[in-house]
Amino acid sequence: MHPLDYDVIISGTGPTGLMLACELGLAGLRVAVLERLTEAEKAGRAGPLSSRVLTVPTVEALDRRGLLPHLRKAQQATLQAYGLDDLPDDLPDDLPDNLPDDPPADAPRLIGHFSLILLRAERLDTADPDFTGRFPEAECGFVGREEFEAMLAARATELGVSLHYGTELTDLSADPDGVTVTAGTQRMRGQWLVGCDGGRSLVRKLARFPFPGIDPEFTAIQAVAELDAPLPVRAFTDGGTIGCQQMPDGTSLVAVTEFDRLPEDRDRPVTTAELQDALHRVSGTAVRVTALHAASRYTDTTRQAADYRAGRVLLAGDAAHVHPPYGGQGLNLGIGDAVNLGWKLAATVQGRAPEGLLDTYTAERHPVGAWVQRWTMAQSVLLRPEPRIRALRHIVADLLDSVTGTTYVVKKVAGVWQTYDLPGTHPLTGRPVPELPLDDGSRLADHFHPGRAVLLDRTGDLLPAGPWDDRLTRVTAHSATGPAALLARPDGVVAWATDGESDPEGLTAALRTWLGSSPSH
Repeated sequence: MHPLDYDVIISGTGPTGLMLACELGLAGLRVAVLERLTEAEKAGRAGPLSSRVLTVPTVEALDRRGLLPHLRKAQQATLQAYGLDDLPDDLPDDLPDNLPDDPPADAPRLIGHFSLILLRAERLDTADPDFTGRFPEAECGFVGREEFEAMLAARATELGVSLHYGTELTDLSADPDGVTVTAGTQRMRGQWLVGCDGGRSLVRKLARFPFPGIDPEFTAIQAVAELDAPLPVRAFTDGGTIGCQQMPDGTSLVAVTEFDRLPEDRDRPVTTAELQDALHRVSGTAVRVTALHAASRYTDTTRQAADYRAGRVLLAGDAAHVHPPYGGQGLNLGIGDAVNLGWKLAATVQGRAPEGLLDTYTAERHPVGAWVQRWTMAQSVLLRPEPRIRALRHIVADLLDSVTGTTYVVKKVAGVWQTYDLPGTHPLTGRPVPELPLDDGSRLADHFHPGRAVLLDRTGDLLPAGPWDDRLTRVTAHSATGPAALLARPDGVVAWATDGESDPEGLTAALRTWLGSSPSH
């Protein structure tokens, strides 16, 4: 094949790899995505266990690319495919620990959890400034991984991305000018390679990224099964934790966690006997698993690459960071990586990136990944069966059952706290662009669909015509709220804003920092 087949090769067609492919395809790059599984094999691994709640930044990122209507269809398809039409959109990823078996009609509405300590909706301060101008967390809902990936794959294909299912990357050779990849009998070359191939990333191993962290202390199994006797909605025992949620089709969604018991082979499929033995040890009952429809196993291994780039090879998603799945942060963290990296890598390939732009990918995303690791590790500790931890758990539950505690957790889980440390003094700098309806009938988010930076200029004369027009969308419509003017990067992060005072130097500096020198200079 040609020495430079692609601008970027991506390994992995999970949500992170597909979202990155869409971002790069939108910029007009030649992109190939390699996936070891066939399409049928990927679909066979989907189901209720693969559903994830989407955070506010994820939904906003999809909205800025015009994908929100497609997301809503995918969410509805998830409900129908899994027989969950009557379940609420805010169904937690993990099983609750403090729900009664038969909750009364006046039971409090629940909006999330921390370490399976459920949070009441009436405790949430919806007037908190971090919620202002953002999608309500309740609108985010959950989506099946199969439906979500199908949506992104369709968009990537529409943008000219080449998807190669059943094509496993087996080797790579990187040099200062690019990366040569071996996949089956094929050899292809790209300027860049991005590993989006999961927590056991082969790209990460072959490129020798250091991956420090901590080893696991527990094994957890989640399963869709049929049981010959009911299990408690929740239980904490000396052996671990157990929970069971009855599904509309008569099956049970079961979760069991055992501390200080690790699997001999993480890759071995979960068997009926393994699940049944774990249920016996933790519940102390003789419940029998009569049918096992789907099951997955995970541990609390927590690791993060020190740098997300090694020469021409980059990492994103679980390939860059692994942690237990509490709160459904993994998929959303990967989408955030992809959206942050996409436009920066595209600008680098196209030769218009300012110096050091690609290095800001690790600088901005590594702290977010580190926070997710701390967040999930703290929840793991509170699940341990030791008496001292149980005592601490009761105190934490009391603290969270308050307006301050509930609002703190919901803000963290919803992702509305996420900002980047960018130059500038305006309060919006480094934050996602607010949701602004404009007087021409559009929304500010609509103007991000082409994947370019956006300059909102109510005066119409902040920037002369010509400079940066090849990489910038100008919007002169007015809004009833928001700043007088702002510059947002292609990923929707505000790089500069003003409430009315003239600041041409600040605007020019932000343009040069994120978009490079003007073509006229």
